[in-house]
Amino acid sequence: MTRWPAPPWALSILALLLAVVALSYAELPAWAWAGALLAPVAAVALLATYPVISLGVCAATSIMTALGMGDAVPVWSVAVVAASFLISLLAGRRMPRPAPALSVFVAGAALNVPLGLVAGDAWGIGLLLLGLTVVLPWVLGRSIRQQTELLATAAERARLQERNRIAHDMHDTLGHELSLLALRAGALEMAPDLDDRHRKAATELRAGAGLATERLAAILTVLRADEPPPLRPVPDRIEDLVDRAARAGLAASLEWHGVRHLPPVVDLAAQRVVQEALTNAAKHAAGAAVRVRLSTADGTTVITVTNALSRNAQRGTGGRSGLTGLREHVRLVGGTLHAGPRDQEFEVVVTLPHLEES
Repeated sequence: MTRWPAPPWALSILALLLAVVALSYAELPAWAWAGALLAPVAAVALLATYPVISLGVCAATSIMTALGMGDAVPVWSVAVVAASFLISLLAGRRMPRPAPALSVFVAGAALNVPLGLVAGDAWGIGLLLLGLTVVLPWVLGRSIRQQTELLATAAERARLQERNRIAHDMHDTLGHELSLLALRAGALEMAPDLDDRHRKAATELRAGAGLATERLAAILTVLRADEPPPLRPVPDRIEDLVDRAARAGLAASLEWHGVRHLPPVVDLAAQRVVQEALTNAAKHAAGAAVRVRLSTADGTTVITVTNALSRNAQRGTGGRSGLTGLREHVRLVGGTLHAGPRDQEFEVVVTLPHLEES
């Protein structure tokens, strides 16, 4: 697949700006007109592999544009500096380290010294163009890059935290069940009226349960990044979560249609969804009524949590990490999650298939 040196929207804008320069051929000498066209093209071509050279081309272009402007601001000069601005912005997004860019800025400022000797006051215009069309957009581009990296880091941290929670859930459910299985197999193995063939099968069953427990512990160690096994009580039921929220002052109600005995993995995921939704409602829409509805049919449980949008709701910059983690949890158990405003309400809809029953 061909990798474009710049986003399609940027290439479209640059094409329009170069068209303006091309139509201004009568206002420039042939060499200056060719340079005004070729410099942005070269800068874009170098953007993907050598962004620092692309930035240097933009710096040189700003200086040469100052020479050609004189006492007026022709249309072609506006198009050229706008192209330099856009390319410098993209270069800032691609350069991980600031040192090469600072070298380009110092070199560009130094080139304005001979410009002042050749064209008098043009050096001031050159410095102004260098600052406005190269330095400023590069700083903006670098800021955008840093914000993007911070968002990606926050999303990755949320995913890792959710995997850690899943490891805890696996420890509470599978670890407990495997331990009970080994205990029952050991009791069966010691039964006095058991024949040798069945006693051997019980021994193998106990050994298999012990091996499965060891393998589960090894997997959980990887998921928890070598953290010790969690010690926490069995998770609350969904009814308990809603009742506790109501006793805490949240106007929460629960409707449940269909069977209430869910598979363990689905039950844990449903508890996680309801807990996160109630927490978000209490945090961002205090005082609003919260309706929790569960419907189980045809091997699928659908959870819908709605609350009125509060006029005073304030969502911080970190308010999306919980939703990101919840989405990862639901995805890992084979479900889907949709969340967002709908008809003056905020709605969370989660669909959880009962994979254990398929």
